[in-house]
Parts: sequence; C-alpha cells; structure tokens
Amino acid sequence: MLHRTLGQNGPKVSALGLGCMGMSDFYGARNDAESIATIRHALDRGVAFLDTADMYGFGDNEELIRRALEGVARTSVFLATKFGIVRSRTDPTVRGINGRPEYVRAACDASLRRLGVDVIDLYYQHRVDPDTPIEETVGAMAGLVRAGKVRYLGLSEAGVATIRRAHAVHPITALQMEYSLWTRDPEDGTLAACRELGIGFVAYSPLGRGFLTGQFRRFEDFAADDYRRISPRFQGENFGRNLALVQRVGEIAAAKGCTPGQLALAWVLAQGREVVPIPGTKRRPYLDENLGALAVTLTPAERAQINAVFPKDAASGLRYPELMMKAVGR
Repeated sequence: MLHRTLGQNGPKVSALGLGCMGMSDFYGARNDAESIATIRHALDRGVAFLDTADMYGFGDNEELIRRALEGVARTSVFLATKFGIVRSRTDPTVRGINGRPEYVRAACDASLRRLGVDVIDLYYQHRVDPDTPIEETVGAMAGLVRAGKVRYLGLSEAGVATIRRAHAVHPITALQMEYSLWTRDPEDGTLAACRELGIGFVAYSPLGRGFLTGQFRRFEDFAADDYRRISPRFQGENFGRNLALVQRVGEIAAAKGCTPGQLALAWVLAQGREVVPIPGTKRRPYLDENLGALAVTLTPAERAQINAVFPKDAASGLRYPELMMKAVGR
C-alpha cells in the first residue's frame, strides 16, 4: 500500500481511504455482513483510513465499524468521523447544523461509544455552523485533543476564510471536500490555501457518487431510496449530458487499459501528494477495482487529454440540492 501524509506534520495514511457512508445510508439497501467483510478486506489490503460520521444511518455506520474492527489492533486502523449535521428521525430530509461547544463535546463522547474506542484519530466538523463562531467550535475541538479523546482536527466543506480562522485557533490537519473530475470547486482557491497552510486534503466522492465508473446508464438504475434520485446532476437532461462526458472518459480508460473509475481515481491522486481520495463502496470487488487505480500513472499528455474531454465546470447541475448547497463553502 502506498501512503501519503495528511498535512505538513500530520499522520501517514493509506493513499486511498475507504468512505463508509453508503454502507448504512443514502445509496440503497444495506447489507451489513458484506459491508463488514469489505472493511476487513480493506484492512487486509492495507486500506487503514476509514471515514464515517455520526449522521450516517443515525450512528449506525459508526456502530458497524465497531463491529468490523472487533479483534483488530487499534493501532492498525486510522479512524475519522464527523459531527455537526443534526438529522430528524421523523423526517430524515430535515437537517440542522450545530457547532456549539457543548454539542461538540457531547457528540464526541457519543461517537467514541459507538465506535468502541478511546480516541478518534481525526475529528471533523461536518459543516460550519453559521450561528457559532468557528473559534468557539474549534476551541472546543482543541479541548478534546487536550483531553486525549481526539488526535487530529479537520473541517469539511469550509470556506477559505473560515479555514484560516480555524487554523489560527488550533492546527487543522485535514480539510475534507468533494473533489473529482466533475466537482472541481476546490481548485477555486481551497486547494491552494491548504497547500499554503500545510493542511492535508481529503477528497470525498472522487468517483462522482459512482457515476464516473460508467456503471449507471439510466436514472432507473438507482433504487427508490437512493439519494442520487434527488441530486440535480442525476435529473432529467443533466443525466444525459453528464453521461456523455463519462462515456468520453471511458474511451480514454479503455485505451489506457483500466476502468473508467480507476482513471477517475488516478486523476484525483495526480492532483498532488497532499490529496487523499476516500472512495466509498460496500462491496469487496469494487474495493479491489478502486485499489487498481494506485497502479495507474497518468502522463502530462494524458492528464491534458482528460481535462480536454472533461474540463472544469463541464458537469451539468448542482452537486447538491439547492438547500444543501447553502451549507458548503461557509
């Protein structure tokens, strides 16, 4: 397994992590047995960087990881989780954001219990709370570090000014943000700020929520309870336009002798050694396919070819529904 360092003085992690969200929420039916087998297979293959959050499955995802790690040495896995998005059990589409210090402390204790560990390796604020100064939120997170409950701090989908303010309170080790061929928002200053400040960059949804793999051809391919059915990029004419882009990437992948997903992951990996993609999957064969991206090296000419057929801002539609977009980049 290749490794990369998160941040200037941060931990060394596997060059590809494993996003665990879809194992418990948002992407159709659950299969906990296969998900646990996938996590254990990931560890066997050297993927020791696991990503979750307290809102995935209302905590079920953290508990799933605890079950998967039974009998596994704590030092052999790097656990990242998040707090801050508050969901309603009566209406899962309703979400709030809470960054108040007392909530930070309570959320951390709850995650520690569900994960069954004494310390969280990387603790993110999932979304920035517009009603709580970032200094107060990160100050409470820093207190968790001093208490030995958290090792490193992170932010998710934060704006550059907020990142700077947070970093002045306590070193931010990693920023997590959506980044892929069809979501290149981080190139509008966020990646540059992370490089300047020595902050690692964790790219979630590097496969465009699975769309860049080329496996989805019709809107009907998504289960009735699949989040992608309400995502703008999978709606109406957007679906067709984006599918045409993916097909062109597939042609390059075929010429390269890899899958479209491997090409898409290799492209993200090629954006800098501070970038660590965390593709999500709940099935072992797809995990193995993703790991194949580590063997795909893109020449400058190939990167230029990919950028030519899938340029920045080429994707049609917002990456989240409009209301959810208001919570990113704060």
